Amino acid sequence: MIDFEAARIKMVENQIRTTDVTSHSVLRAFLTVPREAFVPEKMKPLAYIDSDIEIAPGRFLMEASPLAKILQLAEINKEQLVLEIGAGSGYTSALLSHLAGSVIAVESDEALVQAASANLSALGLENVQVVKGELEQGYAAEAPYDLILISGAVEIVPEALFAQLTDGGRLITVVGYGNASSARVYTKEHGVVSEATYFNTSVKPLPGFRKVSEFVF
Repeated sequence: MIDFEAARIKMVENQIRTTDVTSHSVLRAFLTVPREAFVPEKMKPLAYIDSDIEIAPGRFLMEASPLAKILQLAEINKEQLVLEIGAGSGYTSALLSHLAGSVIAVESDEALVQAASANLSALGLENVQVVKGELEQGYAAEAPYDLILISGAVEIVPEALFAQLTDGGRLITVVGYGNASSARVYTKEHGVVSEATYFNTSVKPLPGFRKVSEFVF
């Protein structure tokens, strides 16, 4: 029988604290949310390994260390409305529920929408709403958002998402694929979006955010 609570503590101590994550609220969220509840049954024994975990074809639960660093970078507080792009099975949504005032989590895969909703409901996390929609389009119905988090690596950030930020709002994601990718923060001030790069990391890509191929003559 696996002691998941001990595994969770070990994950925080060995994978997260050792990578310069010092935010008490972020560390507390990772200690609170049971990661094993968000992975397929056969993967539960591996829930706390230092790696991405496939939760559906081409979709992954992000490795704990880069996810924690991204959430620390986001500086989320209980006054904020957060939009998560790519809810997956709901793990990041659950972490966000402990950090933000309320969370809208968009997911394009119907099976994952159902899984995330069930997982979050089972944990009594009532400030998260999982909605079905195209990831690149965000969720305009509840906009504007104080923070938008894209849960995976992308090549481009669609203008539709910047349009859903409040003035002073920020969008955080990983841009690029493989070891050449980096965590970036986009800030919207008076309708103008600026960009800042923070740290290099490698996370699995989220489908649908590739640049359109250009013809070369």
